[in-house]
Formats: sequence, C-alpha cells, structure tokens
Amino acid sequence: MPVKPEFDVVIVGSGPSGISAAFPLVESGLSVLLVDGGRQATLSPPSHAFLESRRQDADQWKWMIGEGFHALQNRDAVSPKLRVPVHGYVFEGFATVNRIEPQSFVAVGSLAAGGLSNAWGCGVARLSKAEMSAYPFSAADIEGSYRAVAQRMGVSGGQADELSEYFGLDEYSQPPIRMDALHTDLYDRYKKHRLALGKNGFRLGRSRVAVLSRDLNGRKACDLLENCLWGCHRRAMYSAFDELPALQRHGNFHYESGFVVEGIARNENGWLVEGQRGSQERRSVSARKVMLAAGTLATTRLALQTLKLHQPIPLLSCPTAAFLLWLPRLTGFQRTGAFGLGQLSYAVDIKDGISAFGSTFATTGIMVSEFVRHLPMSRRYGIDLLGVLLSSCLVGNVFLPGHLTLAKAALAANGSLTVSGSYSDQVPCLMVEVGKKLRKAYFRMGAVLMPMSFTVGMPGGDIHYAGTLPMRIAPELGETDTFGELHGAEGMYVVDAACLPELSEKSHTLTIMANADRIAHYVANTMKSHT
Repeated sequence: MPVKPEFDVVIVGSGPSGISAAFPLVESGLSVLLVDGGRQATLSPPSHAFLESRRQDADQWKWMIGEGFHALQNRDAVSPKLRVPVHGYVFEGFATVNRIEPQSFVAVGSLAAGGLSNAWGCGVARLSKAEMSAYPFSAADIEGSYRAVAQRMGVSGGQADELSEYFGLDEYSQPPIRMDALHTDLYDRYKKHRLALGKNGFRLGRSRVAVLSRDLNGRKACDLLENCLWGCHRRAMYSAFDELPALQRHGNFHYESGFVVEGIARNENGWLVEGQRGSQERRSVSARKVMLAAGTLATTRLALQTLKLHQPIPLLSCPTAAFLLWLPRLTGFQRTGAFGLGQLSYAVDIKDGISAFGSTFATTGIMVSEFVRHLPMSRRYGIDLLGVLLSSCLVGNVFLPGHLTLAKAALAANGSLTVSGSYSDQVPCLMVEVGKKLRKAYFRMGAVLMPMSFTVGMPGGDIHYAGTLPMRIAPELGETDTFGELHGAEGMYVVDAACLPELSEKSHTLTIMANADRIAHYVANTMKSHT
C-alpha cells in the first residue's frame, strides 16, 4: 500500500518566487515544506548615515572591507554588491554547491534564506498587455497577482509622470522617496525639455522600487541614510527573508533551513526530494507536488536532471552597461544623505522596436574605488579627479531585452550545469546607439555623460536569468505549460524566472513573484478540488 506523502507541496528555494508561491498554498490549508540553502547574515548593516560612519566609525573597515578582506578578495567581481562584506553570505558557495559551471558567462545565485532579494536593486515593473502577448495566458490572468504581491512587498514611486504607463504600478504604490539635490535638478530640467526629448524616444520619471516610503507590517520607511548598498537596518528594502515569519505563523507551514536539494525523483505517490542537510546529514522528504524556486540556474539543473535531458537549451539574459553623469553646474556640491538606489529611471527607443531601460543613482554610499577602476588613467590621478567631481555626479545603468544574449545551458554527463554565452551581433551597435541617445538627452538636461565611462558589462552580469524552461501553450520536453508544470515531469512546477518565455529590458522580479502567486493559486485550487 503506497505511503502517504509527508507534505502536499515542497517548495525548493525561499527567494521571492518561493515565498510568493508559499502564501496561496498555505492560506488554502495545504501542508507546505519550504527548503533553502540556509545561509544567513553574520554581519549587521550600518545603522548610522553613511557619511557620518565614514567620518566617525572606527570599525567601518569591518563592513567595508571585512575581517577576512572580503572586498579585496572579490575585487574582480562583476558587481559592487558582490564585494560588500555584509552580503558575502548571499552569494557564497552557490556555484560550487549547485554544480554550476560558467563558461564566458557570469553565473550568480544564492543559497541564502531569502535568496538574491537580500542584495538587489529593488527595481519593479509590471509587463504591459503588449509584452504579455508572448505569454500563454492573458494580462487579466495575472493582474490580481500583480496587485496582491506589490501591496504585500511594498512598492514606492507612484506618481503621475512619463513612466506611469511603462511601470504600470501607480494604483498600488506608496509615494516616491525624496530625491537628492542632483536628481531634483536633473528632473526639473527634464520637465522643461520633455516634449523635445519625447520626440526622440526618451522618457524620464521616478523609479519604482520595492522600498518603503511608509511603514508596512513591522518594516520601517526609508530614512535616507544612503546605506542601501551595504544593507538596510530598517528593512525598508524588500527581502523575501522578512516574509518568513508571516508564513511561520501558520501551523501547516514548515521550513527547513540548510537543506540543499541535490535531486528529485518520482515515487509511488508523488515526488521524493533528496539532498544534504548541514555538512553530513542526508535528507529526503516526500510530497504530492514539487515547486522549483531555486533561481533560474539551480532550478534548471534540477529540472534537466529529473528529465535526464542533456541537449543545450536557450537562456535569456539582458545585455547591460553602466555610465557616469556629471552635472557641471553642481561641481563642488556638498554631499548629503539620500536614497541610495534608483531615483530616476528612463526608457529610450533605440530602433527596430527595441527599447532600453535604466536608472540613475547617487554616488554617495559607493566607494570611490568602484569608479576609479573604470577611469582611463592611473588610480593616483583618478582619485584626485573624482575628489573634485564625484559629488556632482550620478551613476547610471542600461538594460536591453534578454533575447539579445545568445546563451545556452546544458546538463553535463557528470550532472553539472554548464552555462555559456555571448552577446548577439546586434548588441555592439545597439549599445553605441544607446550611448549616443543618452548622451544627447542628458546633455539637453545640462548633464555630461563622461567620456570613456560608458562600459558594457559581461554576458550574465545583469543577473537577470530566465527562459530556460519557458511556459508554452503546447509545451515540449524541457518546457512548461501555462501553469508552469514541467512537461515530462507532471506534478513538478517551475515558479521562478526559468519559466518566463520572454525577458524584457524592464526589472523582472515583480513579474516572477506575480507569476508564482498565479501558479500557486491554480495548484492550490486543483489540489483542494481533488482532496
């Protein structure tokens, strides 16, 4: 006689998608086990203003450099976030433990409770009806999930501006967080030239971010200390980790931290999830259904391993670039505390229906070394130059649509996942065109895109991976159906970015979360109807 599974659903991963899937399942009364790699912070983020800490904190080296010289040991990392000692636990050991082997591709993931949401840029956006046309369901089918997730996590930036329709979040957003003087000046000038810039396909507006401007569910609103890169002591920045206590109040929710899943196999009444708990203990649990939310790369390896599928599959990733803006009229401006993430965002039409998206950030709260490393001069003179200019500068980023990266993932014979890729031949020309358009647009607003500062990142450096197990109306092996169920492995659902069929230039985390919520509601309703 078959043994009854221990749980109705096992969710692999406690990042934004895993947490978003857990809520509908738990609230429906199903027994749910959530497992993750269990890494948690060992350092606390600074609690005083960044500028004050730089002047007065005798122990600032602990959170800037790290007792193990973390920042220096990771000086070649693609993103400043990977060099921050407070965030070391977020990225530590991911590729090794999950057996990810990158080849000419930046492969980043997390074993932390809360996943990569412990160290992200907090950008959020909703896909438009036109963008949803690539999905095997209608925009109306996910609208309620967008609303529920955005209100639960807390989104700010909502106001009527040129990007209101682009972001599509104003009706359930908190007000914007106050901008600093540089962004205020830039935005005032944009308003004077809005019509002319719009004719050239450039639009500017407030960034929409998953950061609180008002207190919510025990989390405190942003206090403008500019420590965003180093971690928020008020938990104003959304992290999936902060939602675990709400789930743990339910008796039918179970959480095992430090359970690294190594394989998933069918059994007589569902699925057996096997892995390692801690350094020694082997662990296996059974469930009627399994949801993969381990992040695109880890989820892909587990899915391909389950299917025994070794052929290469496409991987979506957004080509990215960064640049430095100088506002000459504010040269010598005295630094003040402000919000450290995106304050203004832009969307710009390039050509052939391709658009770019990006945001600008204050330079306060970012180490000077992060800028010096990109200057076409010696560090000695670079420091002198930035000492004069940096307080009147902003840093910006660029994202292009994910189909422009030609990346592949494949399950190797030894069970590891190889990830390789390069940019499409279109990307160099598109990046040149983006640089020209941004240079002209910002110059009209009185800002100079610093010569030699426009730097294109490495493939995968965006850390926006998606599309390896895409949702299709009629899925084939290695694809998923309208509700994320993996074809060839019925009862296994993919709820993170691996199941997205397209990856736009927009921030995609909110869409991942909303889709996980949508899938979980469907699974909960289906399972309850068969109980």
